[in-house]
Amino acid sequence: MRTGVIAKKVGMTRLFQADGRHVPVTVLQLEELQVVGRREMDRDGYTAVQLGAGKAKSKNVAKPQRTAFGKVEVEPKARVAEFRVAEDALLDVGALISADHFVPGQLVDVAGVTQGKGFAGAMKRWNFGGLRATHGVSVSHRSHGSTGNRQDPGRVFKNKKMAGHMGARNRTQQNLEIVRTDPIRGLLFVKGSVPGHKGAWLSVTDAIKLPRHESAPYPAGLIDTKAKIDESELPVAGLVDDAAVHEIPALPSDEEVAAIAAEQEAGAAAEAEAEAAAENEAPAEESKSDAKGSADESKES
Repeated sequence: MRTGVIAKKVGMTRLFQADGRHVPVTVLQLEELQVVGRREMDRDGYTAVQLGAGKAKSKNVAKPQRTAFGKVEVEPKARVAEFRVAEDALLDVGALISADHFVPGQLVDVAGVTQGKGFAGAMKRWNFGGLRATHGVSVSHRSHGSTGNRQDPGRVFKNKKMAGHMGARNRTQQNLEIVRTDPIRGLLFVKGSVPGHKGAWLSVTDAIKLPRHESAPYPAGLIDTKAKIDESELPVAGLVDDAAVHEIPALPSDEEVAAIAAEQEAGAAAEAEAEAAAENEAPAEESKSDAKGSADESKES
């Protein structure tokens, strides 16, 4: 089990594939993501890696945190999070994690706090239909109606869907695809939307419901300060990486379309004939019943 990363949501844009299709993506940035601590089995009872991201002014950091950062000789971080890892996936304190920690085509889970919507009514929060918009309702068209029962039980049950604070909840979006990485600028391009507003801090981890991607570096994708990145090997700007391109399912041929249309027309004709036969049988049955009823009346008379 590898460590995750702390990323900042930059915003949404779109990338293009070679055939012209566009893919909506969310851009996540790794800001000086660094290992600031580690938890070991013999000392702490579990194994984990503590990561820090971003920069924080010393005056805005509490003294105990400043002391902890000073002991490991790391600059104060704006965001700190801990990720459980396997024993062979522990990282050294001070190591920098690159955007190449994830590879194009890999599925990840993104966790964060959703956008807050403030105090919302029942129609917006729970998709209620509201009251009638015509007769009998006075200035309460968007209210949620009654909330309780009669004198017994005489109270409103917990978790009743009512107006209240909407959004600002911890949510995890699972199985999102990495379509491109930019190790030079420390960017991740994730297909689709993720929780949180622009500038929010998110946790990105390997998809928990799927095995680890075979091309993902283990124990982590670290930045080698001495090595230089060959920009010629990077994909063209604005395009999706080839590893994240999926083939379009083949469309039916003209012959198959004609066969399907003929089958549908034959089925419609059969249904029309059946309906016509049923309509013709109905009057005959009615005439028989009328004749039988007249015969019964004559016998009685």
